Amino acid sequence: MELELYSYSLDSESAAIAKSPPTPFSLHRNHFSVHHFRSTVTMELNSSVTEFILSGLTQDVLKEKIVFVVFLFLYLATLLANLLIVMTIRYSRMLGGPMYFFLFYLSFADACYSTTTAPRLIIDAVSKKEVISYNECMTQIFAAHSFECMEISVLILMAFDRYVAICKPLRYTTIMSQCVCDEFLNLAWVGSHIHSLVQIFMVLKLLFCGPNVIDHYFCDVQPLLKLVCMDTYVINLLIVFNSGAICMVSFITLIISYIFILRSLSNKSAEGRKEALSTCTSHISAVILFFVPCIFTYTRPPITFPVDKMVAVFYTIETPLLNPLIYTLRNTDIKNAMRKLWWDKL
Repeated sequence: MELELYSYSLDSESAAIAKSPPTPFSLHRNHFSVHHFRSTVTMELNSSVTEFILSGLTQDVLKEKIVFVVFLFLYLATLLANLLIVMTIRYSRMLGGPMYFFLFYLSFADACYSTTTAPRLIIDAVSKKEVISYNECMTQIFAAHSFECMEISVLILMAFDRYVAICKPLRYTTIMSQCVCDEFLNLAWVGSHIHSLVQIFMVLKLLFCGPNVIDHYFCDVQPLLKLVCMDTYVINLLIVFNSGAICMVSFITLIISYIFILRSLSNKSAEGRKEALSTCTSHISAVILFFVPCIFTYTRPPITFPVDKMVAVFYTIETPLLNPLIYTLRNTDIKNAMRKLWWDKL
């Protein structure tokens, strides 16, 4: 009986409140309730996806085994080649100067960049369920874009170093002093992290409320846009402005710088022209191999093409392997330093 009376009193009070005219306090309370409801819904939408499933390169069991063997070999070769260059430049007294200083960090960035994507692809090729958590996905995006932007910055610095060495040889030691090189490198690291933080902040704004299968072999912003339940027009414009513009402007800048370098070779001797042309050719090859796939990926609307995964393989796995081959096979100084430092000891 007491429970019934208590229930009746609560119902009567609720009815009286509903019939009473609104007061400033009640309006504020109702507004707070609506705002709280909307915030709750938003949080539920954002937290409804706690993990993603990576589709990988293929769903065929036999092809997955081939992917495991091939990419395990490519990844180990990438690590071996880049770390060999890093250790050679670090311990050899024959390789001094800004060019090898920047090559050291290019090889380091290549090894790290490949590590952000290749191990996940290799492991998922033999696992039954290719699951990656939300936090791991965000970490992979940050690391991949950070080392990718670092590689772009180092390629620009290497082009600037060659431009000064060939076009302004008398002022080379003054312009490209060790202090200046250190400052350039610090700016490159800061710029790379700023770029990655911008990417992460944009991804954290996305609302995932349904599908969680990423049609790719690693987490990236473009594949994630297909899973969100909101308008992505503005986000895609920001991505194109952030990643696409960086790739395009950097590529154009590098091509223009190498055009100036090649034009200035007419004033050099035959031997100097041959040496400079060999160095610039290797640099231009590395630039084209890296930037063309990146421009294809980040400077277009969020449209899926069948070749997207293979293009991504090229600039995330194959290019970090080709870079050390390009710089060692065409550089006599590095080959001699490796021979003296490593092979003679064996």
